Amino acid sequence: MEFRFFYHFGRYLLMLKGMFSRPENMRMYWKEFMKQCVDIGLGSLGIVVIISLFLGAVTTVQTAYQLVSGFIPKSTIAQVVRDTLILELAPTMVCIVLGGVVGSKIASELGNMRISEQIDAQEIMGINTKAYLIGPKILAAIITIPALVIIAAFLGIFGGLEAGKMSGIISHEQFMQGLRQSFDGYNVFFALSKAYTYSFIISSIPAYYGYNVTGGALEIGRASTTAVVVSCVLILFADYALAALLL
Repeated sequence: MEFRFFYHFGRYLLMLKGMFSRPENMRMYWKEFMKQCVDIGLGSLGIVVIISLFLGAVTTVQTAYQLVSGFIPKSTIAQVVRDTLILELAPTMVCIVLGGVVGSKIASELGNMRISEQIDAQEIMGINTKAYLIGPKILAAIITIPALVIIAAFLGIFGGLEAGKMSGIISHEQFMQGLRQSFDGYNVFFALSKAYTYSFIISSIPAYYGYNVTGGALEIGRASTTAVVVSCVLILFADYALAALLL
């Protein structure tokens, strides 16, 4: 087990090292980078919107259910919803879902190219496939996923506001008052630190498994599943590590 871990970890580091080279054709690299930004960013926007709105709504309702004491002002509900979404739900929950959506797509795409020998053909033509196929995916994820996390935080707070108003739990004025209470800008920095770390995990781990797949269609499916599982476990591990280091 330990040997397999060091074997995969070493190949993973070599893959990352192989990405750093001078582009053969900068225009093609830029085109691939923009394509990945559209696929990863805009392609995941729909699921992020749905998840964020309902996360905010559920957090508001459950927080109001737990605050049964009449001595606690209702504006505290908005304060709890704000901090919960920014610190944990927006970066971690959204990135775990994106780990399944984006990770499986990257692993299956690269795995299919490996099985159909497209990667071998590009290497014969002198193209650094690690830089051309993996580099734009990782860079696009690092740029677009934190943006999705920011959108998720705003939409989650909006969903909490609307759920509180429609259910009669909290008024608009009370919710807005709670949002402004004791706001700490460091929480936003912490959330973005999580987002950048998770985006690197979401893109690089599936790229490793897809790029090094061997066999046929069955192995592509196994590689995609393994990539998603490993990415989610590493996201949870990084969640604890960042909380211990930065908070």
